[in-house]
Amino acid sequence: MTDGLLVTEVARACGVSADTIRHYERKGVIPAAERGENGYRRYPPRTIEIVSRARRALALGFTLDELARLFRQRAAGRPPCREVRALAAGKLEQLDVRIASLLALREELRGLIEIWDARLAATPAGEPALLLERLDIRRNE
Repeated sequence: MTDGLLVTEVARACGVSADTIRHYERKGVIPAAERGENGYRRYPPRTIEIVSRARRALALGFTLDELARLFRQRAAGRPPCREVRALAAGKLEQLDVRIASLLALREELRGLIEIWDARLAATPAGEPALLLERLDIRRNE
């Protein structure tokens, strides 16, 4: 293929590095590029669309290995739609757990700051308030 896109052209169009494109190729997220006589990789123009789709899926929590497997299934004529949906549902559940954990952490930190503010107000200027040393006490107050 002499009319395909160079790795740098694909990378630039997708807003990623050439190393990222080569990594996606090694992982199987994009099909292996054909090589010109000079040994340079040449990708079909649709590679830009595949990389863009992969980047969006990565942002949603899919992994490169998952995407490679799904794209291989599709290329083999086995639509992975149900698996894609199941994976997305699992990622949503994981996200909900992380959000709940972060909300709990925020409340704990908010309470800790209130305690520290009171401790600082009761500590004479220039004296240590030992805030970090009292982190384990927070759970008991």
